[in-house]
Amino acid sequence: MTILEEWRRTSPNFNESHEQWADTVKRFVENEITPNIDAWEEAGELPRELHKKAAEVGILGLGFPEEYGGVDEGIDRFHGMVTAHEMAQVGAGGLLAGLMVHAVGLAPVLTLGDTAIKRRIAPDVLSGDKLISLAVTETSGGSDVSQLQTRGELNGDHYIVNGSKTFITGGMRSDYFTVAVRTAGDGPRGISLLLLEADMPGVERTALGKMGWHCSDTATLYFDNVKVPVENRIGPDGDAFLAMMTNFNGERLGIASTATAFSTVCLEEALDWARERETFGKKLVSRQVIQHKFAEMLRKIYACLAWIDRAAIAFDQGHDNGGELALLKVQATRTMEFCAREAAQVMGGASFMKGCRVERIYREVRANAISGGSEEIMLELAARQFGLTK
Repeated sequence: MTILEEWRRTSPNFNESHEQWADTVKRFVENEITPNIDAWEEAGELPRELHKKAAEVGILGLGFPEEYGGVDEGIDRFHGMVTAHEMAQVGAGGLLAGLMVHAVGLAPVLTLGDTAIKRRIAPDVLSGDKLISLAVTETSGGSDVSQLQTRGELNGDHYIVNGSKTFITGGMRSDYFTVAVRTAGDGPRGISLLLLEADMPGVERTALGKMGWHCSDTATLYFDNVKVPVENRIGPDGDAFLAMMTNFNGERLGIASTATAFSTVCLEEALDWARERETFGKKLVSRQVIQHKFAEMLRKIYACLAWIDRAAIAFDQGHDNGGELALLKVQATRTMEFCAREAAQVMGGASFMKGCRVERIYREVRANAISGGSEEIMLELAARQFGLTK
């Protein structure tokens, strides 16, 4: 039994429904992903067919409204955690980033958009026929979303969009982009969300090479006088900032859960190695210094799991706290970094070879620590949220 399976067995927040879902996702991963993940990493992208297969078993639609092709009855945050747990077993962060990119791109459409745009976009995305990405980050602002520069000028029944976005997950393959643009003054006020389509005249994109997340395509997007119909606006004009921050809360909880799952993969792969590896006539795992490494990894992991448990309950009850989730993300990604390093120390040269899950996870630590808001921004946000700056 893995660490995560043991945690689910003892936590009062997991029930038979969660375990049934875990079995479904585990079979999907074993049959469709594990045999192919190395090839997809080399190719630099996931096949679009994978999205359709994931939709068929309910992975893409999990937590989204049934009327648009989702599965929401009886679904809570813990079902999402189970998905992350099982997909993390292949040790490739690009899998979750690329396959589940719609989770942050479609959410604002369903939260803020009118019925017409929901019906037009959501069913095709949740069936895996179309892909959607969130496009917020710019080279000039990074995690400081309030200072974004891409502009959308209202001109009759269209917005004229100019600017660029970078580090966009799924940017090369997506058919739709939920784009944050400035339609009014400076600062948080005046930011709107527009749905841009990849084939609109004036939309260009270039691929970006990365340290990790190789099977998840990443792009810079360029907008040159792109005409976007007013009906493609998602929510009120100039009033998207708060909704974006709420969307980030869910993303940060997801990152924390995923990072912790990767931490357990590091521990378990290194432990399997240490039980087989002999040094100077003894199994490596018998060495006290190695045992202490595993104990420290486990201590940090259990602390994260307990905190994630608490935060997920609060989130489902509508009491999510942005400052707490920011701190949780920092805690979980630092735990991932620690576990990846210690696992690599235990495994030695084996951890430096392609095909080793620890090798991939170690390279992808920074992707988790930076995406959804860098550590520095998260700590600053938490300090303000809890009144520590006064």
